[in-house]
Amino acid sequence: MPGIVGIISKSPQRENVERLRIMIHRMNHEPFYITGTYINERLGLYAGWVSHKGSFSDCMPIFNEKKTSILVFTGEIFVDNDVTDQLKKQHHDFNSLTASYLVHLYEEKGVSFLPELNGQFSGVLLDSSAERMLLFNDRYGMQRLYYYEGKDLFLFSSEAKSILEVCPDLREIDEQGLSEFFSCGCVLQNRTIFSKIYLLPGASAWEFGVDNKPKKDSYCVSSAWENQAVLKKETYYERLRDTFLSVLPRYFRSSQPIALSLTGGLDTRIILACRDNPPGTLPCYTFAGMYRDSFDVRVARRVADACHQTHQVLRLDSNFLRDFPCLAEKAVYISDGCIDLSGAPELYLNRLAREIAPIRLTGNYGGEVLRKVGSFKAIYLCEKLFQPDFFQHIIEAGTTLTRLSSGDYLSVTLFKQLPWYGYGRLAVEQSQLTLRTPFMDNDLINLVYRSSEESDHNNEISLRLIADGNRALASMMTDRGVSGKSRVPFSILARLFHEFLFKAEYCYDYGMPQWLAVLNHALGPLHLERQFLGRHKFYHLNIWFQNELSEYVKEILFDRKTATRAYLNNKFLKEMIEGHIAGRRNYTNEINKILTVELIHRLFIERL
Repeated sequence: MPGIVGIISKSPQRENVERLRIMIHRMNHEPFYITGTYINERLGLYAGWVSHKGSFSDCMPIFNEKKTSILVFTGEIFVDNDVTDQLKKQHHDFNSLTASYLVHLYEEKGVSFLPELNGQFSGVLLDSSAERMLLFNDRYGMQRLYYYEGKDLFLFSSEAKSILEVCPDLREIDEQGLSEFFSCGCVLQNRTIFSKIYLLPGASAWEFGVDNKPKKDSYCVSSAWENQAVLKKETYYERLRDTFLSVLPRYFRSSQPIALSLTGGLDTRIILACRDNPPGTLPCYTFAGMYRDSFDVRVARRVADACHQTHQVLRLDSNFLRDFPCLAEKAVYISDGCIDLSGAPELYLNRLAREIAPIRLTGNYGGEVLRKVGSFKAIYLCEKLFQPDFFQHIIEAGTTLTRLSSGDYLSVTLFKQLPWYGYGRLAVEQSQLTLRTPFMDNDLINLVYRSSEESDHNNEISLRLIADGNRALASMMTDRGVSGKSRVPFSILARLFHEFLFKAEYCYDYGMPQWLAVLNHALGPLHLERQFLGRHKFYHLNIWFQNELSEYVKEILFDRKTATRAYLNNKFLKEMIEGHIAGRRNYTNEINKILTVELIHRLFIERL
């Protein structure tokens, strides 16, 4: 995945140069990546980068005119033209479509330039005139940086595997992190699943002096936004509309082609409604499964046509299932174990998306930000699968998540849910292309903190944004049955029908209770799943584990290595797999998580 690596140490140069080479090699996953290094032996900085060719950060390292300030950076920044125009008036020379202006912004403003950065990013800046280094990241820590702090050595990297490679003693699974992954789907509190490797907190500004010891500081805190005055509903909407219209052009500035990952929902439709793109200038595509055209595909096709844009369907197929073991392994590897086997279809489809355009514009996080749609909660796996002592840790992890989820909803979502739980999918996506979303823009987020309760938890605001921009789009029903031309009671019936299909598909894929699995098995010849699968989701682990992937499941989980894991009840593990493959039981979540953790053991602890 594109990112940065670094060593801060006064140990011999030859040793650090070799470490740096190995760390970069571990992140160089694709032939279309660009890599490089910068070394300052005197101050003890050994930095490297991996980037997409032609991307915003494909200009490393960045120097100021006097070459006293050097920046190594990954990610993207979205600003209006007046910021770069002002720097040019001050006689700075740079390309405004790349990250090259950032070092000049630092030169003018010092460390106070960090709160002005708008995007998802991380970087290390060396100021030789002040003899200091600055390690920093975005507000929320979305552009993740792992670090290890030793006695005379500080390592940082966008991927934990780089650190594990040069520090073999760190190849150890953290029991608390493991129990949190099983119950919460992620590791909490800026820790990782690897012992002694941690995450740089969001909004970090860590300064290293001549002694190479970090002074750990932050350049902003969520309370600054939480304490703003709440706006009345109509005032809030007017400002929201004006703000979104003003920030959206930032996400279309690029020297590379952009395509829209269009869904049948509200958020990508807001983007199309609020920007009048000339016909045929914004290619659109939708991810799809192998069983039928989903509601996403059907609706997105109509939306793209109404906006006079091309539309393609990127579909999972038999090649995907054939390559699933390799895709699953690579997804877990790229994400440092932060995504489960659902990363395999994401990897496959984002590879196809890159062939259309190297930049993927999405509506990601629109629901979380505008409508407060959240899913950050513990899901407990079958107790019989684990040894009693370890299962108690799983319960405690769920309690910890409940405690951490209290407080301001937006702050919990932005500073915890998205960077902890959402990172794995983001890592897989970013490994193939550059991902953009306008819904985490600084100006937009600052305003959303001022929304009232009556403005939240419904679709009204989103539907108004669409209607004010393009009434034709507002008249189309979404994939979940929202909006459309139908009047009451038909609109209510349509919504109920779509919600029933959505929940029925979830039941057949993940959430089927055991009693229903027994009944469904008895009715097997009717193949009731054919009525539901593929209407909303494009991947279906439940059915695949029973059929096409059953041999893969048995190969991994019946292996002697898996039997050595002290936290598992191996007798029940075998019963669980046999029952699921036979269709008598539903253990999709359990098999998914155990397979993922087994890959973590083999990829990062035993093989690396």
